[in-house]
Amino acid sequence: MNSPENFRDRALQFFPGGSNGEYGIPEGDAPVIERGHGCRVWDTDGREYLDMTMAWGAALVGHAHPKVLEAAAAAASKGANFAAVNRPMVELAERIADLSPCVERIRFVASGTESTMLCLRMARAATGRPKILKFEGAYHGQHPEGVTSLVGSDLPELPQPDPAGTGAPSVERDVLVAPYNDLAATQQILTDHAADLAAVIVEPLHRCIAPVDGFLQGLREATTRLGIVLVFDEVVTGFRLALGGAQEYYGVSPDLVAYGKGLGGGFPIGAYGGQSGIMEVVNEQRLPGPNYAWSASTTGGNPVSSAAALAAIDVFSEPGVYDRLHSLGSQLRTVLGQALDQAGEATQVLGDGPLAQAAFLDRPVHSHRDWLAADRKRGRVVMLELLRRGVFLNPMGTKLYLSLAHGESDIDELATHFAAALPITHQA
Repeated sequence: MNSPENFRDRALQFFPGGSNGEYGIPEGDAPVIERGHGCRVWDTDGREYLDMTMAWGAALVGHAHPKVLEAAAAAASKGANFAAVNRPMVELAERIADLSPCVERIRFVASGTESTMLCLRMARAATGRPKILKFEGAYHGQHPEGVTSLVGSDLPELPQPDPAGTGAPSVERDVLVAPYNDLAATQQILTDHAADLAAVIVEPLHRCIAPVDGFLQGLREATTRLGIVLVFDEVVTGFRLALGGAQEYYGVSPDLVAYGKGLGGGFPIGAYGGQSGIMEVVNEQRLPGPNYAWSASTTGGNPVSSAAALAAIDVFSEPGVYDRLHSLGSQLRTVLGQALDQAGEATQVLGDGPLAQAAFLDRPVHSHRDWLAADRKRGRVVMLELLRRGVFLNPMGTKLYLSLAHGESDIDELATHFAAALPITHQA
């Protein structure tokens, strides 16, 4: 029988692969986290890690931020959930509407997955059209459209979607796929299928690939001209690139926007909002009309998560916050690039704001197909070595997340581990 303290073995008994999703760490090697503070986490064996995933970006303020914890505790003392509009929810809606260029109406859910899913359902209900266009390699949550053309390796001819990992063959009928950063190809797909397209959904910062000049602006113009709803998935970029998110940072406003992750200060939250005319499709007064989309969430907008989000926005609103996040991100990408250059690696360091990702490829990365051409096995080996050296991250080649709790010394620590890992993993 396993020791009561052997949490890794205990996790393997119940969780497929010993994981709650995505990490892909060899079975039995994944740490079981006990606690976190700032930009550090500790596992059940007492080992300390420098955290470079930060709850996949949800802990943008850092783990256990005192202002967030205080606000959440105060709200919880009055009742954790009512499944109804409550005071902190109203106050949070007002704050987001003040900050987001496109939000005239809003609703809350419990995750980013629900936020993007409901944006697409609303677009279909509002337009009466069946199809969605997404960009190859984008992740928009766990619903079928969110996973389409993300995990497969046999790439179909675009705009045909790849259903691998979706568990839903229907995406081959309902989803079109375009190449990110290729405006001409995207415009052609939109024009050819405009009569059937309800929405285009895009991560403005596509994973860690920045938009080329004019791409988002051209996408906005084309969708407006063709009467297609433009959805920004700001689950990652919201409150991370700027207080007004990617909309403010890139200067492009969509019709609908989805939020999650960093908004909650580490607490679970999701929100979707946008133009009032589209948002009205979830108004129950329309039930059961043809332009109505059912939307309800038991825990969405609960007072604890809403209070935590209000406190997080207060933190993000402090002077110099975004200068600091962008400065730290620039430093991180610089030191990673220097280590890779010194090791003679052919790589690209991707990212913007407080995000970074190394792609082992000898040419620029502008799209998912560029990313797939990189040596991703090499990247995974390096990430696993960093994990062994006390850097907590996702070794499946995903992005590194900085938070407000990180400092220059933490980036220097990561750079030291990274530089040491490169020659070791070359020998493996």
